[in-house]
Amino acid sequence: MSTSWIEQAKQFKSPLSVVAGFLLRSRETQANRAKEKARQVQQLTKSLEQLQKPYKELEERLAEKEAEVARLKAENERLRRQPPVLPEDPPLPGHEFGPKMISLCVNLARRIGLRAVADVLKMFFDWLGVSAKLPTWTTIRTWVLRTGVAAIDGPIEPADDWIWMADHSNQIGQEKALSIIGLRASQMPSPGEPLKHRDVRVLELTPGTTWKREDVAEVYDRLAQKCGAPLAVVVDGAVELREGAEVLQKYGKNTLVLNDFKHRAANALKKTFESDQRFSEFSALLGRTRSAIQQTELAHFTPPSPRPKARFMNLAPTLRWAEMVSWQLSHPHSEARCEITAERMNEKLGWLRDFRDDIARWSACQAVVSASITFINEQGVFRGAARQLRDHLRTVRGGDKDGKHAASRQVTAKLLRFLRHQESQLEAGQRLPLSTEILESSFGLFKRLERQHSKGGFTSLLAGYGCLLQASTPESIRRDFARVSVKDMRAWVSDKLGKTLTSKRLTAYREFRHAPA
Repeated sequence: MSTSWIEQAKQFKSPLSVVAGFLLRSRETQANRAKEKARQVQQLTKSLEQLQKPYKELEERLAEKEAEVARLKAENERLRRQPPVLPEDPPLPGHEFGPKMISLCVNLARRIGLRAVADVLKMFFDWLGVSAKLPTWTTIRTWVLRTGVAAIDGPIEPADDWIWMADHSNQIGQEKALSIIGLRASQMPSPGEPLKHRDVRVLELTPGTTWKREDVAEVYDRLAQKCGAPLAVVVDGAVELREGAEVLQKYGKNTLVLNDFKHRAANALKKTFESDQRFSEFSALLGRTRSAIQQTELAHFTPPSPRPKARFMNLAPTLRWAEMVSWQLSHPHSEARCEITAERMNEKLGWLRDFRDDIARWSACQAVVSASITFINEQGVFRGAARQLRDHLRTVRGGDKDGKHAASRQVTAKLLRFLRHQESQLEAGQRLPLSTEILESSFGLFKRLERQHSKGGFTSLLAGYGCLLQASTPESIRRDFARVSVKDMRAWVSDKLGKTLTSKRLTAYREFRHAPA
């Protein structure tokens, strides 16, 4: 057993006992220190292990993530080397393509035209490295016509709140197409939101060479038998469209006949401007200026081209051009004039200075019309619409805000008077559209589909008009193709169009080509 160093030192008889005692005491002290250090080392080791534990966990997780990244890179490289897999799209019975591809092509054709769809698909599939059979533009054309006929002749839900919008469309020749689109009053967009193409559907499309009151009445009657007499019919100023609606009274319903606000506004401008000798002079100088500068250094100041139809419905771009050039004439150091001498500017465009007061007067009238049309497109017609429009026009340039222009006050008075008459036909709480602009824009969609053929008279492509307002889906393609076959589509074209202007032109050239010398 060990004893303390004092007790051990007593056993020594020599003075060395002191030395021995010191040494023993020193050894014991060092031993205790060593034990304490060992204990501290042990504690520090444990603390280090605790501190290193989360780092080890992070290292393990980092290693796992690095392994996952490496795996994903390898998978991405594998997929990159392989062409993408097309979605499951089994062909429809009797077809080479499925409803997903067909609906894609029809929707693309609505935006970019028929031939472009086939080209775009080929470029896109080549870029993806996908080897697949693609439809030709003629096949896509057939799909468009079938979906169009299905939309035109499809079932219509009978209801007592249908709103019809009717108008004629023609290109060249005697042929006109009577188009009727519609929506339910219960499905009108909220106030402040204009009608969109998806809000309406094609109810009727009938081409013809003559459209008298009796012809229009026959179409109205046929459509009423299909979906019921409408709550209202919105038409432009055409007498046959308005008076033809009288046939609907036999259904025992007081169908409202509303006149399109935009056409009435254009007529108000026409009456104001055509009686203005200054406007005639302005129009003549405008035409000469267009020819004089469009091939010169002043080409960027060329005025807009005139519209062959509905001239007074499209004056805004011309008046905006006149205001812009008038400003440029007063600012010789503008960037737009940096390469044009003052002499050339004055020679070709200086005549506009004499019309500054006139341009201000005409622009004030146009501002009233534009603001009014926007109001009607977004709000519709209802009891109190004229009062709200009057208050709105007080904030518009030209709306008698400062009383400067008598012409704009006259236009404002005419529009408010017309609107009061239209709203007086409605019951309290009713709100209806008072514009056929959505119908006119649908004709624009059709011209975009026709491309270069839009100036050559109607062709069989008229059957595709029905598919332009609503996007196709795989489900709608299945439904439409089950109801309308290629034979049905061709029968519709034959019955409705007969011999078209294009076919007559081809006949004339064929006879000439094969005539004996």
